[in-house]
Amino acid sequence: MSEECGSAGRPKGLLQQMEELMAALNADLSELADLHAAGLAPTPADEADAG
Repeated sequence: MSEECGSAGRPKGLLQQMEELMAALNADLSELADLHAAGLAPTPADEADAG
């Protein structure tokens, strides 16, 4: 049983970390989509003009 906890502990922790990162990424993308829909997000043309 100790083998099961030892080997399954790491991947489970990594999976949880990946799920948290994906949730954060999805939240950021949703916020960006909302800004874009409101006309507040920079467009690639805006970034080219700034440079």
